[in-house]
Amino acid sequence: MSYLIVGMGKSGVAAAGLLQEKKQDMLLFNSSDMDANEFYKEHPQLVGIPFYTGQLPQEELEKVDIAVLSPGVPLDQPFVEELVKRGVELSGEVELAFAFGKGEVAAITGTNGKTTTTALTGEILKGYFEDVRVVGNIGIPYTSEAGSTTENTRIAAEISSFQLETIKTFHPKASAILNITPDHLNRHHTMENYIQAKEAITMNQDATDVTVLNYEDEVLRDFGKTLKTKVVYFSSVRELSEGLYYDEAQKAIYLKEGGDTEKVIDVEELNILGLHNYENVMAAVALTLALGVPMDSIRESLKKFEAVEHRIEYVCEKSGVKFYNDSKGTNPDAAIKAVGAMNRPTCLIGGGYDKGSTYDEWIESFGDKIKKLVLIGVTKEAIAACCDQHGFKNYEFASSLEEAIDICYQNAQEGDAVLLSPACASWDMFPSYEVRGTQFKDYVRSLPEK
Repeated sequence: MSYLIVGMGKSGVAAAGLLQEKKQDMLLFNSSDMDANEFYKEHPQLVGIPFYTGQLPQEELEKVDIAVLSPGVPLDQPFVEELVKRGVELSGEVELAFAFGKGEVAAITGTNGKTTTTALTGEILKGYFEDVRVVGNIGIPYTSEAGSTTENTRIAAEISSFQLETIKTFHPKASAILNITPDHLNRHHTMENYIQAKEAITMNQDATDVTVLNYEDEVLRDFGKTLKTKVVYFSSVRELSEGLYYDEAQKAIYLKEGGDTEKVIDVEELNILGLHNYENVMAAVALTLALGVPMDSIRESLKKFEAVEHRIEYVCEKSGVKFYNDSKGTNPDAAIKAVGAMNRPTCLIGGGYDKGSTYDEWIESFGDKIKKLVLIGVTKEAIAACCDQHGFKNYEFASSLEEAIDICYQNAQEGDAVLLSPACASWDMFPSYEVRGTQFKDYVRSLPEK
């Protein structure tokens, strides 16, 4: 069996490392030009494995049985279509890791909340099991951990829609789809394709497995009726006859199962705020119960968990102004949740790379919370036009993140907040949302007191 690794970023390098460990034949390929000497210098463990950039020679292509695509490689790319025509099997990093790995998997997908839920699921598992890995779209390639897993390993895996496009045998013991709202339509083209990609996380599950779904998402509520798994719903707005729900009056999360009701936790005992985070908690509870963690252990881990970096992350206070980093708010739905979590007048920084989103609901969510919007990036004109349509006039353009922060700080008064929650990806100005968030934090901390 001969493999072709397509895309030599972090995911591709980790996939190559796993195949090397398993003594598999492979070729490395990157469609954009990379200097081979520099690549080998950076990844000396891969020296000796043939590496091609730009174009793969036909004679090499003919040797390939399986192509392992990095998540950033679209399936409708001409090179990928050529592979399919030649009868090459398409795979991905998640599929490869599962094929060579062992242990039980809790897999999390959804438009928003994946990273927090995955991190929380991982912490709960670590509180009870000895060998736990937290992998996937959270920043640690699944293939970098798969080779050392055993039957006793428990895995919390954040799985993106890009990664789900190439699964065939991936079979989590417990899966969760947190929500589905428009995102990545530049890649998936239609909502139907996007929904289909997300729902694929369940495709190999059977009656012995668990699927966790958001009852308040109409698509997922209906999808649950079609599944042969044990479906566990959660709701942040109503009491369920079965499943997990948040009771606003009691400020607590409950589990109702088989006629019995158990309080999971009072939300004031949590270190993460906002209704969206209570949803993340409920999903993590359902997933970890499915993997055998007792409720007492779950409860203790919930009390210790801190917010994920770049997700409504408190940075510091300057002259009575509180700064929050929500760089991971890379689509309007995520940014709406950040606006909803603000409990003081807020100056908001938005805009970035264009993923084909619309911004109407985001602008409508501002209410009386957002006192000023400062726009950066490729989408700033489109967002400004949307603001005009909705009668929100207090916006301003900035040419850099630093300038946007300065404008917000100047307009914020004691008791206000400054929030970076762009509703857009970072790729027009930054390599990643992590870099964008880190630059925001570094600059904010350097600001002088007024």
